[in-house]
Amino acid sequence: MKLGIGIGWRPEIADAVEALPGIDWVEAVAENLCADHLPDSLVRLRERGVTVVPHGVSLGLGGADRPDPGRLAGLAARAELLGTPLVTEHIAFVRAGGPLTGSPVLEAGHLLPVPRTWDALEALCENVRIAQDSLPVPLALENIAALISWPGEELTEGQFLAELVERTGVRLLIDVANLHTNHVNRGEDPATALDELPVEAIAYVHVAGGVEKDGVWHDTHAHPVTRPVLDVLAELRSRVDPPGVLLERDDDFPPAGELAGELTAIRTTLAAAAPASGASRNPAARPPEPAARPAGARDRTAVAQTALLSALVAGTPAPDGFDHRRLRVQSRALAAKRADVVAKVAPELPGILGDGYRPAFLAYARNRPMSAGYRRDALDFAERLLIEGRPADDAARRRLTRWWQERAAARPPRRGARLVHAARTALLGK
Repeated sequence: MKLGIGIGWRPEIADAVEALPGIDWVEAVAENLCADHLPDSLVRLRERGVTVVPHGVSLGLGGADRPDPGRLAGLAARAELLGTPLVTEHIAFVRAGGPLTGSPVLEAGHLLPVPRTWDALEALCENVRIAQDSLPVPLALENIAALISWPGEELTEGQFLAELVERTGVRLLIDVANLHTNHVNRGEDPATALDELPVEAIAYVHVAGGVEKDGVWHDTHAHPVTRPVLDVLAELRSRVDPPGVLLERDDDFPPAGELAGELTAIRTTLAAAAPASGASRNPAARPPEPAARPAGARDRTAVAQTALLSALVAGTPAPDGFDHRRLRVQSRALAAKRADVVAKVAPELPGILGDGYRPAFLAYARNRPMSAGYRRDALDFAERLLIEGRPADDAARRRLTRWWQERAAARPPRRGARLVHAARTALLGK
């Protein structure tokens, strides 16, 4: 199926996306869509014949646990609502702990790399088969960017992806920005990965921007696409004509003209890198799987992933073999992302705490892992501040108390009641 050139649809740039010329399709984060109705912008795009692909971020198919039936049902419902030809997710784990390890569930709030081992591959393949059986349309999976490398890996990225496709028939969503990220952060050659993976399984391609800081590439999706990322796109195009290519932008959105310019750069790169007629690919040999492995791949994967995530979000000792400096960078990045997302889902908190919000949240997050979603995280953060008698300003503490009470109650006050309270507070100065 040919998708063409697309862009990631986000509410903040919905108007710009609708106005951009030459957009064949868009991708929307599945978890940001209601399962029973669509935003007006997506309705209009679909009426124009623009394909909308839901892109999931929370299944955690690379985790040790089998995928949650409720999350799968939610993704399936969005696929049905959109009438999409496929859905996509990530080769990543996003939570760890729970029954397999007899420990509390930890949420990363981020996509973390799966160890490229035969154990992790076995668990991933079973999870993918479960997801495929639960979804009404084909599934494609994305390679992720990573700041850290697992010790003792047994497969390269290309080999890991090739084995996954061979065993499950899943399609691939290749993110060339993530290949560049892993080149900078982990010394992995994008060309080698492209040589090893089955390019004929590619459903579409992501292109996104990032920034390098202190020798580490951060896949921010909030900066312009760089020339090295376009060079990786050219490498891919020299091997295969991808069915679709999509520009991603998740934050710090530029004017529509800049988005159009990046799309033009993508089109130009694809046209210039087209392979000569008759070019072919020689598939790499499959790596030999160990003749015999002990049972319990899920249990071993669960223990390893829980130890890593606990070090990243709960301050426990780093597992053996990891680069401690990189773990600290990743840990700080996870805490910063939590602070940013909580500020978006609960904008009243920065409003109440002012400049003190971010340092207070980062101190809270240092050894208090997220165990549910970001809204729960916001409530837990506010509760911790109140228990500690903060903020010091009486008026701010009263506002925070009221905010927490309204949202922590079993049945929070309706919007009208909150507006009445806000008006009374403003009039009385309390």
